[in-house]
Amino acid sequence: MKHFCIMLLLFTVTLQAQFQINGIVKDSSTSKPLPFASISTNDGTNTVSDVDGKFSISTSINTNSFTVSYIGFEKSAIQIEKNKKYYAVVLSQNTNNLNEIFISRENPALAIIRKTIAAKDGNNPQKKLSSFEFKTYNKLVVTANPDSINGRIDSIFIGKSISKIDSSDYKFKEIVKQQHLFQTEKVSQFQFKNSKLKETILATKMAGFKQPVYEIISFNLQSFSIYDSSYELFETKYNSPIANDALKDYNYKLLDSVVVDGRNTYMIYFKNKKKSKAAGLEGVLYIDQKNMAIAKAVMRIKGVLDISGIHEFKYIPEEDLWFPSDKTFKIVKGKNDDDLKILGGTIQFDGDVEKDFKARKREASDYTYLLSQSNIFDLKYNTPVQIKKASVFIEIKDDAINKPESFWNKYRKDSLDIRSQKTYLALDSISIKNRIESRILFGRKIINGYVPIGLVDLDLRKIISYNNYEGFRLGIGGITNEHFSKKYKIDGYSAYGTKDGKFKYSLGAATRLGKFSNSWIGISYTDDVREIASTVFAIDKRVFKIYDPRPINISTFYNYVSWKTYIETKIIPKTESIWELSKTVVEPKFNYTFNLNNKLYSVYNMTTAMVSLKWNPFSDYMQTPNGRIEVEKRFPKFTFQFTKSLPKIAQNDFDFGKIDFRTEYEKKYLNGQKTSLLFEGGYAFGDLPLTHLYNTSPNNITKETIIQRITFSGKNSFETMFFNEFFSSEYAYFQFKHGFSRVTLFKKIKPSLVLVSRMAWGNLQKPEQHIGLDYKTLNKGYFESGVELNQIYKGLGLSGFYRYGPNQLLKFQNNIAVKISFVLDLGL
Repeated sequence: MKHFCIMLLLFTVTLQAQFQINGIVKDSSTSKPLPFASISTNDGTNTVSDVDGKFSISTSINTNSFTVSYIGFEKSAIQIEKNKKYYAVVLSQNTNNLNEIFISRENPALAIIRKTIAAKDGNNPQKKLSSFEFKTYNKLVVTANPDSINGRIDSIFIGKSISKIDSSDYKFKEIVKQQHLFQTEKVSQFQFKNSKLKETILATKMAGFKQPVYEIISFNLQSFSIYDSSYELFETKYNSPIANDALKDYNYKLLDSVVVDGRNTYMIYFKNKKKSKAAGLEGVLYIDQKNMAIAKAVMRIKGVLDISGIHEFKYIPEEDLWFPSDKTFKIVKGKNDDDLKILGGTIQFDGDVEKDFKARKREASDYTYLLSQSNIFDLKYNTPVQIKKASVFIEIKDDAINKPESFWNKYRKDSLDIRSQKTYLALDSISIKNRIESRILFGRKIINGYVPIGLVDLDLRKIISYNNYEGFRLGIGGITNEHFSKKYKIDGYSAYGTKDGKFKYSLGAATRLGKFSNSWIGISYTDDVREIASTVFAIDKRVFKIYDPRPINISTFYNYVSWKTYIETKIIPKTESIWELSKTVVEPKFNYTFNLNNKLYSVYNMTTAMVSLKWNPFSDYMQTPNGRIEVEKRFPKFTFQFTKSLPKIAQNDFDFGKIDFRTEYEKKYLNGQKTSLLFEGGYAFGDLPLTHLYNTSPNNITKETIIQRITFSGKNSFETMFFNEFFSSEYAYFQFKHGFSRVTLFKKIKPSLVLVSRMAWGNLQKPEQHIGLDYKTLNKGYFESGVELNQIYKGLGLSGFYRYGPNQLLKFQNNIAVKISFVLDLGL
């Protein structure tokens, strides 16, 4: 959703020219680049060269020289020449300087890092200080440097003819001279106490929007603390270079000794030891020579993207402590094999294409980059701090979008330049003209399966579907939206099955109890059908799919007529929960009878109490004026559900209970690979009909040949397990998936390879109670593995799975399942 909002948001084009010095630093004897050399100008501006020895430094127009230094090399002073913007600086070795800061016989950098690790708890503000609070001003822009763009006019006159030239670069360059591609600002208050850090956004504004897109505001581009065991850069976590076990992951080198904020520091270069194509964390730490604290840090990953995060600190003499003062985050093009888009295509980089393929022309927009800068001020520490609503990581005040310009001028480090002012004016105008805000709202609805029509959001999931029992299911449904009421809502649907000839319908109403907890109390009536023995977590939001392939092959359903009342709430921190009472009449629509103490049931009553709870303990949440949003989805996640019948209430027939559990883990890698793990378990006790037990999600039809069994694959289903083959009253299920980055076979054929393994164990108590169906149990376990080739061409893919283990079938071909997959790529 976060990237989707940005994709819809940025339709415009768009960094003003700055006086910028660019260059490279090399070793005179080898001509090899010198990474992280120190560059400083005579006006006090400092930077370091990157891993390739390249540097870029912005400075005032009055600057007339800059100095380059590197440990073990002679310092070089360079005079700035008029109209010269690129300098190749060559340094000569001077080994005598090494002795000035030599610490021991071992690598001096290792001795420094060991001392830094040992002292980090005493230097970490979140451990040394009992509390602190401060304010920050942040400005984020997506922009381009017009000086880097070779823009030309669209035609030139040569002799007696006119030669047409592509004018897109020229137009783009003219635009970015005037404005940024995108711009947003915010002023926040940070509070820390009892190991909790909360951000309260006091003011925010976003170019082109009256009401900002909150998902963009919530971006956590880099870690706040440099002392945590892991460091996060652009939503990817790395082992910190000063973690307790950092020495096993990193190599270190002492580069120089420099002065930061009036104190001498060691300049230590670090780089990941692993030699792989995957991007690894590297950078420079400036370490105070007296207290071994971090005085400045440059963190970088250079792979498909070139991402850097700079942390600057201010020394507090009273506490002998370095406290964060400024943060800078930047993304530019790295080295990648495919065209790469981030932020929904706002930043697009040309891939390094193989010789067999024709590279697209490098466009001006390839020079775009993202830059975020934060300045900290009004610091108070070891004073009483009261954190309200501490369960949320970010809170946006209701009046944050209505702050006057006088408020902004108070907190901006520098007043807005002409280019930034024009960005607001231009993008606001474009947004109104193109109705971007309303289009984003429409897009939010569509991606969740709704089309807003006046006071109602039409539910796209209810229009048409297919299964073997109902045939084509045609219907209509929806829910009232915020234009109807923000406090009350009504939802419902009606559907008709062309094969069973029956109408199904539902009607419900709810009222909001609390805005902060987003609590609702409601009541509903439903007459519908459901797959037998399917595991349904009530708290799960039904995901919108263009098609849902698995039900196509299902023919065993039961009808249920249900009254229920419920409370839905987020009042418990980092959870969503539903508390429900229901009265249901169930009628199996297949040959089945439940035998309880020699009394046969073909229709039965079930009165139950149920709680369904989803807990995401590692995720971060943002409280907005419109409700609570999960802004950082982290794993693992947990879902619990407990259902208990209520004997002798409302003609309930059975005494039973069910406990269901699920946990999910997912890890995404910057190179495009992804690993996901899923575990589910369920336990039913008491007397419970087969309709409400467990079938472990089979997805294979009973046909003779492999070709006849080709159908669409499910998401987490057993592709080789036949429908109604196994039933359980208790089960455990585990799935492993690892997806590799897409491979280019031909220009338009780029499949994604996914390795999959699934396994399950189960048992069925009181099998004599179930009459009518032939089935087996999972007490010996069930195993299948396979390969998915997704998105081979225009979203279509192919997968194959093999069934093995104790429940392997006698005929080899019966253990094989071939499935078709379809992935709709919305660029989210």
